[in-house]
Amino acid sequence: MKKLIFTLAVIFCCVFAAQSQSDYKSAIGLRLGYPASISLKHFISEKGAIEGFVGFRGYRWVRLINIGAMYQHHSPITGVDGLKWYVGGGAGAWLWTYDDGYNFDRDYNNFNLGIMGCLGLDYKFAELPLNMSADWVPTFVLGEAYYGGFGYGYGALSIRYTFK
Repeated sequence: MKKLIFTLAVIFCCVFAAQSQSDYKSAIGLRLGYPASISLKHFISEKGAIEGFVGFRGYRWVRLINIGAMYQHHSPITGVDGLKWYVGGGAGAWLWTYDDGYNFDRDYNNFNLGIMGCLGLDYKFAELPLNMSADWVPTFVLGEAYYGGFGYGYGALSIRYTFK
């Protein structure tokens, strides 16, 4: 996942290096990570933004709903208009169920809280009301069982519609 995000970020930088910067105040769209989420990002200052997200993932035995928010501090990358890097952190909550369909004594529900860091790239297209970002989100989930412990493989590629 980290290699994919890094590769996409490098391609992203190279392809759009000639675009001019056009800032935005808020953006809403999709955060394509684990799990896929709806993302809302809002700048509270010139460099500071808060991103909130809500997502769902369902597969064979596990169903997962997450909600979270992160503060992100943005800094421009000189020489590439519209491209910024950011660092920050936040918190999340996960509500999940496990039901393997066979062993009823192993079926359970759980709720976990977690602490997240983030490091990423953010790009605003000059001529379009679109924003893209790619980030890495190392996470420490408090709790036991299926979803507890440190996870370094989290991150996402996001695309959002921007508002001035």
